Amino acid sequence: MTTRRELANAVRALAMDAVEAAKSGHPGMPMGMADIAEVLWNDFLQHNPANPKWPNRDRFLLSNGHGSMLQYALLHLAGYDLPMAELKRFRQLHSKTAGHPEYGHTPGVETTTGPLGQGLANAVGFALAEKVLAAHFNRPDHAVVDHHTYVFLGDGCLMEGISHEAASLAGTWALGKLVAIYDDNGISIDGEVEGWFTDDTAKRFEAYGWNVIPNVDGHDAEAIKRAITQATAQSDKPTLICARTIIGFGAPHKQGKEESHGAPLGKDEIAAAREQLGWNHPPFEIPADIYAGWDAKSKGAEREKAWNDALDAYAKAHPELAAEFKRRLAGELPADWVDKAQAYIARMQAEGPEVASRKASQMALDAFGPLLPELIGGSADLAGSNLTKWKGSKDAGNGNSSEGQGNYVYYGVREFGMTAIANGLALHGGFIPYDATFLVFSDYARNAVRMSALIPAHAIHVYTHDSIGLGEDGPTHQPVEHLASLRYIPNNQVWRPCDAVESAVCWKAAIERKGNPACLVFSRQALKHQQRSEQQVADIARGAYVLSDPADTKFKAIIIATGSEVELAMEAARTLGQQGTPVRVVSMPCTEVFDEQPPEYREGILPAWCRARVAVEAATADYWRKYVGLDGEVIGMTSFGASAPAPQLFEHFGFTVTSVVDAVKRTIG
Repeated sequence: MTTRRELANAVRALAMDAVEAAKSGHPGMPMGMADIAEVLWNDFLQHNPANPKWPNRDRFLLSNGHGSMLQYALLHLAGYDLPMAELKRFRQLHSKTAGHPEYGHTPGVETTTGPLGQGLANAVGFALAEKVLAAHFNRPDHAVVDHHTYVFLGDGCLMEGISHEAASLAGTWALGKLVAIYDDNGISIDGEVEGWFTDDTAKRFEAYGWNVIPNVDGHDAEAIKRAITQATAQSDKPTLICARTIIGFGAPHKQGKEESHGAPLGKDEIAAAREQLGWNHPPFEIPADIYAGWDAKSKGAEREKAWNDALDAYAKAHPELAAEFKRRLAGELPADWVDKAQAYIARMQAEGPEVASRKASQMALDAFGPLLPELIGGSADLAGSNLTKWKGSKDAGNGNSSEGQGNYVYYGVREFGMTAIANGLALHGGFIPYDATFLVFSDYARNAVRMSALIPAHAIHVYTHDSIGLGEDGPTHQPVEHLASLRYIPNNQVWRPCDAVESAVCWKAAIERKGNPACLVFSRQALKHQQRSEQQVADIARGAYVLSDPADTKFKAIIIATGSEVELAMEAARTLGQQGTPVRVVSMPCTEVFDEQPPEYREGILPAWCRARVAVEAATADYWRKYVGLDGEVIGMTSFGASAPAPQLFEHFGFTVTSVVDAVKRTIG
């Protein structure tokens, strides 16, 4: 009979061997948490290795993602499509076993982790998604949404500030199906953490409103089982299990020390560990009885079949709900989405409201929200400023999720946690999340925005008060470098619309960008409506388009602008035209989308022959050099802002018709 310790030792052996083969990695955590993982995966985790996307599976996240070999070993042993050959290629180019878990690269990995603490925040998003989705769809005798979210985390995760933001919200939201297991091994890279981490973690989480199970022996299978049983037996609070473990368990000379944390153990120590653990098998060799003890394929198939049968019964009892449930899980937009969204955009062009683009954003939400029950969003305590609440918004974080209609999340002042939670909501499935704050505070959220793009996750990040145009609050609140910073994130689309029409188009584009993020950047101040033809409206979605050309003559220069500066560009063009200098105006609400257009389209907008170009944006100037070249000019920000009314600031920093006209004339020569 295979023992639990022998099953756990298979994880330890694979972790030791893979890290040694790669000459890189973190063996200590997998070896320390192997006993916990064995109990969780073999006795509790509902999953099907043959279908990693089974909708009602339990979610397992590794917030301490540096211990990725723990997850890879578990996936391999349980029967996922992760063959031993991939474990042997740990941390190698194009392998399925990257240095940290990567969503989409490895079957069974639910999110990309590595930046400590974000996995915990993602897990809060997963658990919130489960709770709200259940409120939307479950009916008496038909619980089609019913699963747990389990997350492993370490000392580093708890030191990161995002753990406070996320855990506080999880307690407030009473996410009873969230179970976090804390690897309390007392060691980080610099050594014993008692010199820099003396928090009473149990009391801390009790204060958040969590159910805390302290002092669990992380190497006693029965103690671990009792703790997880206790955690899953209640649903009123999230649970933190504090498991005392020995990092590098089994390595006789390095266990319990930082030497086992982030470097290979070495051949001699591995040999000694094999002897101490009683693991008498060559590297990367797993006996058949060990595989049999781990194999979850049969049990997983039975669980999924039972759920499919329950879903069939649900569909018979509630056919319309079932159809909507399946649509949402598939990530498909409603059949009438495109037509109705286009009709709204056309109406905005016809009506021409002159409002702040943040207000135009709210108007778009009022139009699109009723079409998209999967839309769930919130703000970091700035709903009245970001204008992220729409007419149909109902609190999703409260205990009953607004009687099954919840779609709005009050995040409080927690930009980083909010954004990482939104990533979890997106990855869970069934939702398109959006979050919001002032653009200047995207700095607080930036690493989670980066993770949105890296994972990637279909999260929409809304940022208002986008420039010195916010006025009197001054340079602490006036973004300068932020647009460029967000644009430099690969796979991130940053939209800065100039009026209500472009605002509606950017919302539509972000909603349709399945599986990938977008940042929507809106103004505080009112913006003028721009006249367009039907073709010009259609071309907004291409990232840049010709907004204005001289009527009967060839243009001599091009003015490129975004957002609130488009109306300035148009005024300058009219002045230049009156002075006999014909110019083209290009509105470029999304540089990333424009850059992806075919060469002939880009050449049609910014022809190579015209090197007299001026870019105008109330943000970092240098970003625009790739569009204007060495012969062009940029009217932008080269310093921080100041505290004053917006009109005075625009004049002070050179955002005037005269400045643009003079710059164009200089480029023409």
